[in-house]
Amino acid sequence: MRLVIILCQLCFILRIEAQIPDACIVSDTNRPPENSDITVVCGTEYMDLSIYLCPMYQALYNESQMVLNDQITTPECYGTPDWTVDPPVLKFRFPLNDSSISSCNNNFKITNKVGTGEFSDFSNVQFVNISGTVTSIDPSVAMITYRSQILYKFSCFYPMQYLMNNTQLAVSGVNLAIRDNNGSFISTLSMQLYQDELYLEELVIPQTGLNLKTKIYVAVKATNLTDRFNVLLDRCYATTSPYPVLNTHYDLFVGCERDAQTKVELNGESQNAHFSFEAFRFVQHKNQTVSTFYLHCITRLCEVSSCSQLLPDCGLAARRKREAPDESANATITSPIIVVRKQRTGEAQTLSASNGLSSEANYSGPVVAVIVCIVILAIILVAMAAYFTLYISRRKPIIQ
Repeated sequence: MRLVIILCQLCFILRIEAQIPDACIVSDTNRPPENSDITVVCGTEYMDLSIYLCPMYQALYNESQMVLNDQITTPECYGTPDWTVDPPVLKFRFPLNDSSISSCNNNFKITNKVGTGEFSDFSNVQFVNISGTVTSIDPSVAMITYRSQILYKFSCFYPMQYLMNNTQLAVSGVNLAIRDNNGSFISTLSMQLYQDELYLEELVIPQTGLNLKTKIYVAVKATNLTDRFNVLLDRCYATTSPYPVLNTHYDLFVGCERDAQTKVELNGESQNAHFSFEAFRFVQHKNQTVSTFYLHCITRLCEVSSCSQLLPDCGLAARRKREAPDESANATITSPIIVVRKQRTGEAQTLSASNGLSSEANYSGPVVAVIVCIVILAIILVAMAAYFTLYISRRKPIIQ
């Protein structure tokens, strides 16, 4: 019986060797496996693996015998061969979501590091590392084998904090996907302006600009994102420049410190972040009809279970964090400009009246003085008339 099994195994090996594809016979990769055989692309929505096929055949395996993390019973954990390229490759692609990561048993690890560069003020910047292996399945059924195992290891390291720079306030909102650079984890960030506190009606900015103190509601949203993470805003500030330079800027909020008119309504609790502020003008635009500015937000992801720990503790004094090697990746989204117009004199008087000031507050100083003098003179005349009437009524009995 053992002899029969051994003969079957030898036949199987010879059959595989005889079935080496023509594309591999003339390929430079028709050799034993090497470390350079695998290429990993850490995309925004997917992780892509590409492994040379010919070394697998050289090692007496084929594409049907290579699987992610030994998950041999899960169809989506097998690759797809591509014989149209030179050299031929076996491709694996899996989306960056909970179901795919867990189904193929990839390792998913969250680490904390000190913020650097743009984020050096923040002590807890989180990173996620996704890693795994592509291994060969040995078809041998005996106690021994003459095949060497093939094992490819891969990993992607994603920073979870981004700078939404060069972002102007939007008229109708813009969604732009972040480029597929290694280390970009958020697939899409969008910023949208609304005119109501329910975040239903989009804000339309007229060409003449918004009125001062117009309430602006801002929503920052991450899409195509695993439900492991929420969106956390660390800082939002305005500049007159489209670039996030801090030489001339105004902070709407930084941690616990915020402008008196700014209200952070939702932060670190879902994949949406909400805050509101009132339209203002930069003093340097005082001689201009309209004032324009740009909004920049430093945004990051936080794991749902640890978001509350990353929110600023407003009971403690802010402290600057020490520097560390720069490992942060920036992502840029851009939307149209916000325009605030110069308030006219008549409009300023109407605004004062609507705030509960009496109509007399709109009178000039000389007019008020004249009115006061007339009132005093009228009081004096009435008093004199009353005095003479009383004096004459007392004199009549004496004369009689």
